[in-house]
Amino acid sequence: MQKADWMEEFPGAITVTDAEGKIIYMNRRAAQSFEQEGGLALIGQNVMDCHRPESREKIKKILESGRPNIYTIEKQGKKKLIYQTAWTENGQLRGLVELSLEIPGDMPHFIRE
Repeated sequence: MQKADWMEEFPGAITVTDAEGKIIYMNRRAAQSFEQEGGLALIGQNVMDCHRPESREKIKKILESGRPNIYTIEKQGKKKLIYQTAWTENGQLRGLVELSLEIPGDMPHFIRE
């Protein structure tokens, strides 16, 4: 996958798969986040092999429907926003993108009209 230079220094984890679920890109932050599981060595492996059955079903639904899966988690004392969505090129499904962004515990919330 061709990447933009900014992706490597982006302060969140970016993981990209192809339409079959094969991991085709991980930025530095993603490699660090998944270091225990192999880091950059995960490129070329299927993302389905890294998840439980219920998570595999969610991934399949994202790819089939194009609707994102968005949630927050807390892991090792850090809160994160996880945004998983299908990505397309020229209207064709190409795979899945997952963004993982650390969020502060006291993050302000604004309502704008």
